[in-house]
Amino acid sequence: MRKPDWETPEQAASRLKRVATATIVGSMLEWYDFYLYATMASIVFSKVFFDASNPSTASMMAFSTFAIGFVARPLGGVLFGYFGDRFGRKKLLYVTFFLMGVCTTAIGLIPSYATIGFWAPLLLVVIRILQGLGAGAEFAGASVTSYEHASDDRRGRQGSWPALGLNLGLLLSSFTVYLLTLGGDKFLQSGGWRIPFLLSSVLVMVGIWVRKRLPETPEFDRAAAGGAEKKPFKELFGTNRAGLLVVFLVAIGYNALSYIFKTFSLAYLTQFKGVSANVTSLSVTLASLVAIVAVPTFGWLCDKYSSKKVLIVGGLLSALFAYPFMALLASGQNSLIYAALIVGTGILAPMMFAPQGSFLSRQFSVQSRSTGMGAAREIGTAIAGGLAPLWALSMVASSPGHATGGVVLILAASGLILSLGSAFDQGHRFSKHKN
Repeated sequence: MRKPDWETPEQAASRLKRVATATIVGSMLEWYDFYLYATMASIVFSKVFFDASNPSTASMMAFSTFAIGFVARPLGGVLFGYFGDRFGRKKLLYVTFFLMGVCTTAIGLIPSYATIGFWAPLLLVVIRILQGLGAGAEFAGASVTSYEHASDDRRGRQGSWPALGLNLGLLLSSFTVYLLTLGGDKFLQSGGWRIPFLLSSVLVMVGIWVRKRLPETPEFDRAAAGGAEKKPFKELFGTNRAGLLVVFLVAIGYNALSYIFKTFSLAYLTQFKGVSANVTSLSVTLASLVAIVAVPTFGWLCDKYSSKKVLIVGGLLSALFAYPFMALLASGQNSLIYAALIVGTGILAPMMFAPQGSFLSRQFSVQSRSTGMGAAREIGTAIAGGLAPLWALSMVASSPGHATGGVVLILAASGLILSLGSAFDQGHRFSKHKN
């Protein structure tokens, strides 16, 4: 991308600051909710929103609502992705952020099962589905926007902005949970869990203001001014089909790894190792602090060596880390749990996520980029992100002695799938630059 002819260097710098803020804040909200929901589903929701007379069943049903949100993500990716290709990236980011933000706050207002009976879990599921619709296009929209505003030599770094927002969201939510559990889990279970959901309304108001000021991408404006045909599906299935496969494979591999690192681990430690929420939240806080440094580092490496190479290496290293990760968690020792999450969530996950903004965006032409990335990535996310942690948890629960060998196999296979998908890179067809 070249900057618009009318822009001065100062105007270009101001534009990029607004883009960075808008994409990072949106990703913060998505992943702020992600960690909050995963934590509360594994600790609190079974007691608040379900019949607690059968704790085991209630626990699995509560954790299943986490997976339900993923059912709506592919539909959101297609629907809002098409919206972004037809009407612009700016409008897409505003709509998805508003939908996600309202739903995150609304979760904190749902009455308990003891108050309204089966309406409580029903409301939770409905809101979770609506939230999934917005989240289904959030990453694609933010990544495409960052990518299309970037100069050719900085697409790796700017494409990593959503990944930075992810880890800032994890840091904010995990630190909030850590503070709320300093005295144990009792405060959360007695109603304290609602506080961080309601506090998200502040982030929502800031994000809406920021995204209203977001400029449209020069690349989208140029295509529109040139009279490019706005038929995303025709373009997608006519010339971009190979890109769909690449994005799908990368999404399957990454999300299985990431959601086992970030959500299965919390449920496993809580349910089978008796580890408190204070310890698990601190482990995610420490990992997020490391990731905030790791993300821009890997973004810089993408510009230096290519996003494809960084992705492939990240997948292979994650496959090799599968057994050590589960062994460290199974120890039940706080220091080893911190080490597992710091390496998995703080280093390996950012190594695989930071390159995706640039790598996945370049698999498609500008006319179908938002639709293609949103659809293929979110189908992969729904399958792997929604089912992998639930499948892993079920395997552990049903195995003698709660063995974790099956989880190791899922992790290793996922790393190999990600590396394989990255090797099929189609970006040379739509971009002359390696990122």
